[in-house]
Amino acid sequence: MPPDTLEFEEPIAVLLKEIEALSMLPSTAERQRSIDSLYARVDSIRAEIYKTLTPWQRVLVARHPNRPTVLDYVSRLFTDFVEISGDRRFADDHAIVTGFARYREEPVLIVGHHKGGGDTKQKIYRNFGYARPEGYRKALRVMKLAEKYQRAVIAFIDTPAAYPGIESEERGISEAIAVNLREMAALDTPIIVVVHGEGGSGGALGLAVGDRILMHEFAIYSVIPPEGCAAILWRDSGRKVEAAEALKLTAPDLLRLGLIDEIVSEPAGGSHTNHDLAATILDTALGRALADVSVLESSARLAARYQKWRKMGNVGIAE
Repeated sequence: MPPDTLEFEEPIAVLLKEIEALSMLPSTAERQRSIDSLYARVDSIRAEIYKTLTPWQRVLVARHPNRPTVLDYVSRLFTDFVEISGDRRFADDHAIVTGFARYREEPVLIVGHHKGGGDTKQKIYRNFGYARPEGYRKALRVMKLAEKYQRAVIAFIDTPAAYPGIESEERGISEAIAVNLREMAALDTPIIVVVHGEGGSGGALGLAVGDRILMHEFAIYSVIPPEGCAAILWRDSGRKVEAAEALKLTAPDLLRLGLIDEIVSEPAGGSHTNHDLAATILDTALGRALADVSVLESSARLAARYQKWRKMGNVGIAE
């Protein structure tokens, strides 16, 4: 199959190969009509496939290597972005991006995970989105600046988990995430969270305490990846498909459980197929959420945030 095609997209892969073969032929009007017809079929089949994705298939989409990164959204939705680096204690963590920018002419803070787009070199540079303690401390340092200058925080979530290496333990990964949870719960400025890719465990939650939680249609958000869940529960990571179903990690599941506030639609076939359209769709939901939260008085906003997170975990508990 073509490298950008997922395992469940075999019918699309066949058509893309036909298109590739036609593209090698001399350019004629008939050839172009055939290519256009095949692309129309690709769009139609893709739309049908994506209407009935299983939880595991959604995991694959959320992990697609061409899925838009935080900087892809920054370049399309924000202006005057100035990146801020370092935690002032140890180092700069490239797996987390922070910086001030303007959104619809209003000053905001951007903070988000970055898995690394493009080639393998970029992914290694970003540590595949696995943030270390200094990444969370950098994020909190800059969020405190946002609070000081009353700038809203917009957090983009896309990480498999926090980095599990020994250096993370040595430098206090659990403490760094715990402090972020505490401080973000009381941060006196609007916080909008966008889960646009893979929301993995505490690594995601360390940036995800906010007033509104938006989640892309084919993103995932879970306490553990399906492979890890299967390995722990059944000692068989091969049961990842079953684990994905049990974890209730899809956007519809989480909206039903009250863990997110809104599902952001994606272009047919997922955000990786059309970054510009994905950004346009997100812009509508993001602007609405930010406007709703920004009009609240500080005390009301903080009280609502507290109650929002206090209710989580009560699903299925008898009163």
